[in-house]
Amino acid sequence: MMLGIIEVFIVLVASLLILQFLKLQWMRNQLPPGPAPLPVFGNLWLLNFKLRRETLLTNTYGNIYTVWLGQSPVVVLNGYKAVKDGLVTHSEELSGRPLTPFYADMMGIFLTSGHTWKQQRRFGMTVIRSLGLGKNSLEHQIQMEASHLVDNFANTKAKVQREIEAVLEPSQLISYEDRKKLPYTNAVIHETLRYSNITSVGVPRQCVRNTTLLGFPIKQGTLVLPNLHSVVYDSEHWEAPWKFNPDHFLDLDGNFVNKEAFLPFSAGHRVCLGEQMARVELFIFFTSLLRAFTFQIPEGVKEINLEYILGAILQPHAYKLCAIPR
Repeated sequence: MMLGIIEVFIVLVASLLILQFLKLQWMRNQLPPGPAPLPVFGNLWLLNFKLRRETLLTNTYGNIYTVWLGQSPVVVLNGYKAVKDGLVTHSEELSGRPLTPFYADMMGIFLTSGHTWKQQRRFGMTVIRSLGLGKNSLEHQIQMEASHLVDNFANTKAKVQREIEAVLEPSQLISYEDRKKLPYTNAVIHETLRYSNITSVGVPRQCVRNTTLLGFPIKQGTLVLPNLHSVVYDSEHWEAPWKFNPDHFLDLDGNFVNKEAFLPFSAGHRVCLGEQMARVELFIFFTSLLRAFTFQIPEGVKEINLEYILGAILQPHAYKLCAIPR
């Protein structure tokens, strides 16, 4: 009798798995291509159960493909063309955020959607403007903070320091407008953001209404994952993507040029709210520090571990650096 119950249970489980497998195969036909998912597990096992910023799936399935987190499909966008199509061209359609138990305690402007998100973003922009974003008041605060910061830190590139010395007076207060006179310094900052970007992949979006991405139909409710790292390392837009090269942002005459594939702050409706503030801070802090200090690794240290620690963001390994007043 007991053996009969076990056999029935096994047959029942096997039947459910087969039905689930057939359902997944039917759903696959409605989505961009990708590796076949298994019932319950999906195919995240192909990525060691985590999404890494590098992936070989692009070579097989192209710049838009589907992976399965358990039974949930996630459409991944790789490279500038696909990410731009999703975040810029179809920004409104992909303005949603997924609401899952995992995100339940992380609400706020970062993970809300629809009318609530629009209200919170409007409020956030109002607060930032009240702090003087884009105005002299905020820039003055950053200048004061930078003047205090140079008492502790520094980093150097000889060419950057020569440019700063040639353009700015030693006691001149550095402003964000000075970036226009310091093209190489500005290029180094941008290349640092590109080469050492802290995003593994972008925050998931949720399709709020039916749309099409690169010719593939995407239904309302589908999760979409923009791989921002793949954009700043897209070989079609960067001459030497795996090499630190400030010339990526300079023309033949040494003038600074913006690059459309430079998206460290994301793009579209869900672009980073503090992007402009971050740009001002980075320029003033970086330039102030390099004018005041020379950086070098401690004596006896031959190299620094440049690999990243993968988490919600990409973190550097701990290292020591000497700041020598100039």
